[in-house]
Amino acid sequence: TMSNLYEDPDWSQKDLKETLSDARKQVLKNKFFTCFAPYRLKYYLKELCQREQEGHQICFTDLWGLIIETMLHEKEDSHKLTDQQQALNQGQNPLPIYLSLNVKDKISDQDFREWVEFTPYEVGLPKYGAFIRAEDFGSEFFMGRLMKKIPESRICFLEGIWSSVFSLNLMDAWYISVHSEDFWHKWTRDKITDIDDETLFPARPNELDTRVVCPTDSFSYIFRDVAMLRPAASEIHNFLKGFQMNNSYLESEFSKWKDCELDSQPNHLTAATDYLILIDTAFAFATSYPPLMRPERKVDVILHFNYSSGSQTGPLKEASKYFAKQGIPFPTKVPDDQETPHLKECYIVGDKESPETPIVIFFPLVNDTFRDYKAPGVKRSPSEMAEGDVDVANTCGPYYINNLSYSEEDFDKLVNLSYYNVQNNKDLILQALRTAVERKKQHKK
Repeated sequence: TMSNLYEDPDWSQKDLKETLSDARKQVLKNKFFTCFAPYRLKYYLKELCQREQEGHQICFTDLWGLIIETMLHEKEDSHKLTDQQQALNQGQNPLPIYLSLNVKDKISDQDFREWVEFTPYEVGLPKYGAFIRAEDFGSEFFMGRLMKKIPESRICFLEGIWSSVFSLNLMDAWYISVHSEDFWHKWTRDKITDIDDETLFPARPNELDTRVVCPTDSFSYIFRDVAMLRPAASEIHNFLKGFQMNNSYLESEFSKWKDCELDSQPNHLTAATDYLILIDTAFAFATSYPPLMRPERKVDVILHFNYSSGSQTGPLKEASKYFAKQGIPFPTKVPDDQETPHLKECYIVGDKESPETPIVIFFPLVNDTFRDYKAPGVKRSPSEMAEGDVDVANTCGPYYINNLSYSEEDFDKLVNLSYYNVQNNKDLILQALRTAVERKKQHKK
């Protein structure tokens, strides 16, 4: 959605009716026959061959990106990420930030994952403070030098990375399904024992603990190879290749973004690999909070519109738990649909916490007062009640995540519901903004 909006440099200065009309036309069509028509298959093959000749690593995610292009445009989309600079050069729009996860093959993303941030100007890993120009993403680097320039990818190939459901391995799928940490720890990790003796002498800086690693048995190796393979993940030339980790890397103050098992083993981190393996961030949690929480950005207010399937409060709860563990200020008191099944249309969280904590204006996708009101304060007549019947909670309903096309009625109902929920909570939004302004005033004093 965001990448499509930013194809128009002045999208935020215009009425969105035209944009919604274009989206409506696309979502009403049957995508299967369009995506797999013979002429599109020939086009996919031609594009993949050209991409390989340019020097890119080809994988199924590239094909998925071309399918996304067909679903959204039904023709070649020549736009690139750097083209979105035109939508920013006059300060006319907010900075778009896209997010992905860097993982390792044959390792669960619970044991190794790193946030990768994309903007029209740069791409990088906040954990290492390492960024390159967006037009150089995919090119070959060594020790920070550009060794081989590879043409910038079209935006559809990046969309394939950002929304790739195919890069999940079997162990990640198991964890997501049952959240059984003991199971995947047993079968995917070597046994590691710390054998350092306690000493009265102060620890020397930058010294690693001494450990004994007991590899798993041969059966576990076979299981690991099968269950943790990522045959469809996107491989990109690693722009950190050849670098050495800073001596202070193991110190907790070095980076707030160290959050995985391999962070205690610097030689196994990204600088030692030839390729980045990029997957959808939904495999961590289904929001894009991390780039907003970098302290340099000093975010005051976040509007969170949840459109995830399943638990409406789950993504916000997962984010809250993650940032608490990392020591990053974020609201800790968040709504829980397990404790309060009847959710409100809007919540303000974080406004009663420390001034460093951003205020989150949270909109779960619910149909509450919209059932009885067609506009704030305007009740529906008996003949209009059917228009308020929008089933967004049923997993078998029209808005289930696997449905790629809607009827005209279902599309219009969803747009009207989303519009109403914002309009009906305008006062809460303004209240949150006023609170943020008062915080800044107090901070200056």
